[in-house]
Amino acid sequence: PVLDTEDAWVLVEGPVSIVELALEQKRIHYPLVEHQFVLCTVLYAIMRLSLKGVKPLSLFDSKGKNAFFKDLTSIQLLPSGDMDPNVLSIRQQFLLKLVSAAVQTLCSSQKDKEVSEEEYFPFEKGKNWPDLAADLAQYLQISEDLVRRHYVCELYSYGMDHLGEE
Repeated sequence: PVLDTEDAWVLVEGPVSIVELALEQKRIHYPLVEHQFVLCTVLYAIMRLSLKGVKPLSLFDSKGKNAFFKDLTSIQLLPSGDMDPNVLSIRQQFLLKLVSAAVQTLCSSQKDKEVSEEEYFPFEKGKNWPDLAADLAQYLQISEDLVRRHYVCELYSYGMDHLGEE
């Protein structure tokens, strides 16, 4: 981009402006940022919903694991469309566990009438964990319908039929 400056600012001495520093930065490799985002979302879900026994790096193959430790400006080989069935199985189990924990948390907060969902998750107004799991399913190459069906089954099993029908 062309940056027009007034003549008065041209003669000013001092440190380089933040705009010029930003323009000198290398371009990031966006798929690598998305890959990092998926890991951060998985880690946050594990922490927030207290999921036990989940190994976050097991959700990624060797190419995916190696990409986490590279500079965001480098072009990395990311996982392709063909995945190991064992990794896909682990991913599917994780997403179903995530949905089950979210429904259990929602159900327990509904039973405590004094505690609203906003009070239980104060910084997460509007956070819908099952929708987040469905979004993660796209990134992790798992059927989104499978996650949504499991969500409905969990709602029915916890007696929240009105939500399951929706």
